[in-house]
Amino acid sequence: MILRIDAELCCGCGVCVDRCALDTLRMDEQKGIAIVAYPEDCMTCFTCEIVCPAGAVYVDPRREPLPAVVQVSGGAAETVN
Repeated sequence: MILRIDAELCCGCGVCVDRCALDTLRMDEQKGIAIVAYPEDCMTCFTCEIVCPAGAVYVDPRREPLPAVVQVSGGAAETVN
């Protein structure tokens, strides 16, 4: 999950906002910087942290475990991790 965006480092380019697949980030129009609008939606993909030219985005590397995936094959369900 995104821990924070350092407001002093953020240059306001919006690259992280544009690249976030789940719209977790938004631009604060008044301050001209990116903010974490929906932290609970973050899927910890690190894209925002990687693409930030200013190094202002910090993502927590401890990802919560994903739920098990259930595959159905020939009428039988099988849990795959």
